[in-house]
Amino acid sequence: MTDKGDYYVYVYIDPRNYEEFYYGKGKGNRKDAHLNDESDSEKARRIKDIQKAGLKPIIRVIVKDLTEKEAFLIEKTLIWKLGRTLTNKSTGHFADKFRPQNTIYRELQGFDYRNDVYYINVGEGPTRHWDDCKKYSFMSAGGGRVYSDPLRALEPGDIVVAYLKRYGFVGVGIVKEKAVTVDKFLHRGQTLKNIELAQPGMFKRLGDDDMVEYLVRVKWIKTVDREEAKWKKNGGLFTSQLIRASLQGQPKTIEYLEKEFEIKFSDLLKSEE
Repeated sequence: MTDKGDYYVYVYIDPRNYEEFYYGKGKGNRKDAHLNDESDSEKARRIKDIQKAGLKPIIRVIVKDLTEKEAFLIEKTLIWKLGRTLTNKSTGHFADKFRPQNTIYRELQGFDYRNDVYYINVGEGPTRHWDDCKKYSFMSAGGGRVYSDPLRALEPGDIVVAYLKRYGFVGVGIVKEKAVTVDKFLHRGQTLKNIELAQPGMFKRLGDDDMVEYLVRVKWIKTVDREEAKWKKNGGLFTSQLIRASLQGQPKTIEYLEKEFEIKFSDLLKSEE
């Protein structure tokens, strides 16, 4: 990728109604290349229709003297702004940084809210137990960085939905602090080592920075015992073996959780802004 500012962003305009119908980026004579496009794309058909009317598309450079990276970003911005009226097919670079089209009507995590709603696996075993998580206000992960790093990436204000394998969803809460190693986590001023736990094995990896258990403090909004876990067989609800997964893009699961736990994720996210 060149760092020279010889890229530009251009637009094709239909002279019959002055509607912008294609944005592109390039350098040199790139902006004129579409005039000879023989494909069956919507853009090529539009150009042919203009030419059949005895006219030529109006081609204008919008921004000049850009690096390629700058041109990609500006092109994507313009495509996003007028996406539904354009013939562009490629989502282009930087696509993951833009709000999905046709979502202006609703609020989205990561765009309208700083925080997100995350599915978190409880992952019961020799180092953790849901009863401890529920009673002492935390979620935990350990046994390797691949497991603990996703939990450590949670930020205060994130919403967590606890999932217990073979049972279902057992809690909804708000992250209050960044994750710490198990020996540094305090409950009402006490280390968990001085508290009777359902799974005391969570301390056995202490001293191994890679394998040690990490705990993130959670203010539980709603929790249930495993026997009362929220689940609907064949209901199309989201599950994953991942430690952490965003629930953005899972409207069916979000709707189910809001109904079962009698909460609104948007309200919880707003409360933390």
